[in-house]
Amino acid sequence: MITTIDKNTALVLIDLQKAVVQMPTAHPMSQVLENSAKLLAAFRKASLPVVIVNVNPVGSAAFATRKDSNPNAGSVPGPDFLNIVPEIKVEEGDIRITKKTWGAFYQTGLHDELQKRGITQIVLAGLATSIGVEATARSANEFAYNIAFASDAMSDRFADAHDSSLKYIFPRIGEVGTTDEIIAKLGLQV
Repeated sequence: MITTIDKNTALVLIDLQKAVVQMPTAHPMSQVLENSAKLLAAFRKASLPVVIVNVNPVGSAAFATRKDSNPNAGSVPGPDFLNIVPEIKVEEGDIRITKKTWGAFYQTGLHDELQKRGITQIVLAGLATSIGVEATARSANEFAYNIAFASDAMSDRFADAHDSSLKYIFPRIGEVGTTDEIIAKLGLQV
C-alpha cells in the first residue's frame, strides 16, 4: 500500500525499449505501457523528474559470463534496439540512463543525477519485474531512497517471477501499489 509520495520524487521507467517490449510477458504489454504512460503524464503534470532507462548489454563483462541460460548469446541488436517505444514520450529534460547490466544504478550516473535534484524517493515501473526493476530497486534501497512500485506498470517473462518480486522482495524495501494509487498520492485526478 502506498502511504505517501515524497515531495522530491522521481519516476524511473526501466527498459521500455523496442527490443525489450517485444519479448513475451506474463501480463499484456499494452497494459504495462498504458499505465507507464499514465505515470509519465502525472509526473510531468506535477513537475517531477522523469528518468528513462534503457539497456545496452553489448560489451558488458556481466553478459559474457558463464550461465545456464543465456538467451542473448550470439544475438546482434537491431538498429532501433535502444529506442524507447513511442507510447513513452521522451522529452528534453528527461534524465536518460543507459545501463549495461540489470540495475540502473551500477556504473551509471543515476544516483548523481537524483542527488543533484534532492530526490528522496523513486517510483519504479517497467521491465522485467524480477530483473531490471528488482535490481534497480535493490540498489535504490542500498542508497536509502524511499521506493514505490507501480505493480500494474511492470511485467516479467514469467508470472511466478513477477509475483515473487511483488510478494516477497518489494514489500521489504518499499511500498507496492497501483498506478492510480500512486497518482492519487501525487494529489492528481486519476
